Amino acid sequence: VQLQASGGGLVQAGGSLKLSCAASGFIFEDYDIGWFRQAPGKEREGVSCISSLENSTDYAASVKGRFTISSDNAKKTVYLQMNSLKSEDTGVYYCAAGFGSYGLGPTTYDYWGQGTQVTVSS
Repeated sequence: VQLQASGGGLVQAGGSLKLSCAASGFIFEDYDIGWFRQAPGKEREGVSCISSLENSTDYAASVKGRFTISSDNAKKTVYLQMNSLKSEDTGVYYCAAGFGSYGLGPTTYDYWGQGTQVTVSS
């Protein structure tokens, strides 16, 4: 099982980034996918998730209305479009996959990617 997160970078406050999570080694359509982030000195927190069955989505309150999660089953890739970025969005962003894991709690996910750094300058 592999999850490859990419698309991070340095952006000014108010800007946008689109993260990608490319999956391989498992039946992509059967797994829920979540995006998480971890800022220095802070615990990992759930940002957004998308379910395998109904493409239901959920967002942390801090990103709702600014971030959009989507999935392309043909490409086995989940995206996180991040708009109106704020300095508090800075952190390492991880994608994770789990069977029946839908939700924003990191402990329910089984497989994790390596993370991509997002830095928002104010």
